[in-house]
Amino acid sequence: MNLFIKIMLWIISLLFIAAVTITSAGWMVSKPGYKGPTSDHFNGTTFENSGNVPSKSFFDVMKWYLQRDQGEWVEIPEQEVTFAEKPADNITKGMVITYVNHSTFLIQAAGVNILTDPVWSDRVSPVSFIGPKRFRPPGIKFEDLPKIDVVLISHNHYDHLDLETIKKLDERFRPQFITPLGVGQLLKQSLVRYTSDLDWWESKIVDSDITVHSVEAQHFSARGLFDRNKTLWSGYVIDTPAGDVYFAGDTGYGEFFRKIRQKHPTIKVGLIPIGAYQPRWFMKPMHINPEEAIQVHKDVGAQISFGMHYGTFPLADDGMYEPENDFMQALRKPGNIGVNFKLLKEGDSFSIR
Repeated sequence: MNLFIKIMLWIISLLFIAAVTITSAGWMVSKPGYKGPTSDHFNGTTFENSGNVPSKSFFDVMKWYLQRDQGEWVEIPEQEVTFAEKPADNITKGMVITYVNHSTFLIQAAGVNILTDPVWSDRVSPVSFIGPKRFRPPGIKFEDLPKIDVVLISHNHYDHLDLETIKKLDERFRPQFITPLGVGQLLKQSLVRYTSDLDWWESKIVDSDITVHSVEAQHFSARGLFDRNKTLWSGYVIDTPAGDVYFAGDTGYGEFFRKIRQKHPTIKVGLIPIGAYQPRWFMKPMHINPEEAIQVHKDVGAQISFGMHYGTFPLADDGMYEPENDFMQALRKPGNIGVNFKLLKEGDSFSIR
């Protein structure tokens, strides 16, 4: 056997081992999907976005990965961050919204404390040693959280469903977890006690003052290689005595935002993503950019909105400060001057009295 054949056999063997390893890992982290009746966005096996939304294949993913041109990210040390003071345990009048990090907000109203997509881990990944790492500390230390009553999960991606954080919250507070269809099963596998799955346009009454409504979003779901779109993705509208809050979750742009306004015409506060949008050929169906985020604010009729989903984890090709810069540039366009949409720093709070 000549040298060339030996080298080719070694290469083929290594590729085979790599393929088997990746496939095995993909199966291990993939999770069971939703089982239930079909609908206009569930075909009995997988969920679908409404409208003509192009899906990205595995080859698109590899093309993006091999051609990545990621902007600069600079880690912010914990000692350079001013953490929020320990939040009050019980806000009975008005509403206080505190930005923690990424897509995590603490919403306090009518004596109920709500967290959105809580992430306190250092990486958003199936494993703790690789995957997107944290570049900014959370604005509230986990040990300073008030008693958490409700946790909203928008979908099962690792930067929105952080199992380590969820298990810590469940152990400490026993909150009610509200999730899209099929996602609660993953939480129950981790022995989380109180979960409620909602389909788009379904509601969950938390108490006499707080109701959570699941609303449509445009995205996808997956924990591994073989469970794509087997659970639902959602946004939420939270009814409170101090005003309604729209939490968009993770989403591309679509006509459904106007439908959200029709069904929920009194939204006071919008929590809307502005990051992880580059390159547009790949990210556009699943992530709005800053200019689209401003349009979403207008579409849902929010009185004031706050940006999220930027500057914490490097999930796309936009750099750490690119979403902020593009957002400020978009605000200066003639049609957006005076739009009441702001960016909070981690730990900043906004009060409605």
